[in-house]
Amino acid sequence: MSELAANTTATIIPTLRYKDAPAALEWLCKAFGFEKSLVVPDESGGIAHAQLLFGNGMVMLGSARDDAFGALQAPLNAPDLPVSQSAYIIVADVDVHHARAKSAGAQIVLEPEDQDYGGRLYSCRDIEGNLWNFGSYNPWAPA
Repeated sequence: MSELAANTTATIIPTLRYKDAPAALEWLCKAFGFEKSLVVPDESGGIAHAQLLFGNGMVMLGSARDDAFGALQAPLNAPDLPVSQSAYIIVADVDVHHARAKSAGAQIVLEPEDQDYGGRLYSCRDIEGNLWNFGSYNPWAPA
């Protein structure tokens, strides 16, 4: 393990841009249990940068903008389009987390199911269609 990895909580942090980042931020906290770490508003009522924590992990998000990074990463044009990436988040109780997300309006695309490789998993879409996976399988746990 590198020195950086040994001294850092998370070295891979997914990033997202949302059409309505303030609404998405609040929804992610309500539906998935993220906690706000840093929220920097922009001058137009959006979010310039936000950091949300979950356990020892983090996601960063911001409002969609017409800038250099916005030309590379943008929100989905429709909430039901296929995605090229998604996050996997380890949760203690998949069924309890699934119920929380569903009650907040998450679109469940794969119901909770035991996996052949271990653990339990479900997948859902957030309010703008991003795909999220929540499971109990922890690849870091001792066998």
